[in-house]
Amino acid sequence: MNLQQKYREEIVPTLIAEFGIKNIMAVPKVTKIVLNIGLKEATHDKGILDKTVIWFEAISGQKAKVTKAKTSIANFKLRENDPVGMTVTLRGPRMYDFMTKLFTIVLPRVRDFQGVSRTAFDKTGNYTLGMPEQIVFPEVDYTKIDKVRGLEITFVNSAADAKLAYRLLELLGMPFKKEVKRG
Repeated sequence: MNLQQKYREEIVPTLIAEFGIKNIMAVPKVTKIVLNIGLKEATHDKGILDKTVIWFEAISGQKAKVTKAKTSIANFKLRENDPVGMTVTLRGPRMYDFMTKLFTIVLPRVRDFQGVSRTAFDKTGNYTLGMPEQIVFPEVDYTKIDKVRGLEITFVNSAADAKLAYRLLELLGMPFKKEVKRG
C-alpha cells in the first residue's frame, strides 16, 4: 500500500475520530513539499549552479527552478537577477513518493539520527526540515559532487494548527524525536 492510499484509507478516519472533525473536507492533508537550497557561491562561479542542479533534480525527480536575487546588495557583491539558489515544488503522487523515500530511506541514513525536531512548526502548521548534507539521498553519487551542501524541505499542509499538523505527519510516518519523560 502506497502512502497516498494509506492516507485515504487509514489516516483520514483516524484524524476524524481523534479530533472530532465533522466534515471530511476539513481533514488536514499535505498539499505540497518545497525543497530549497541556497547557493551564495553561484554568483561568482556559474559552474556550481550546473553541478548542483544535477543532484538536486535527481533528488526531487523534477526540474529545478533557479531563484534569482530580487535586489542588489553591494556589501554581499550581489546584483539583481544573480542566481542565489534553487527550488522545487512537489505535489500529488510525486510528493507522496518523495515522503516515502524520505521517511524510510533517507532519514535513517543521517549520521547519529535520533528523530526530527518536534518544534519546527510555524503558526499555520507547516513543518520545515533542514538536511545537513545531500549525500544521504541514494540518488547522489558521492564521487560526482564538488562540495557537501544542505537543503531545506518544507511540508506545507492544510492543518489549522501545529498540533493537528504534528499528528498528521506522525501518522504519515515522520520519525519525530521521542519525548523525554522527566520524573
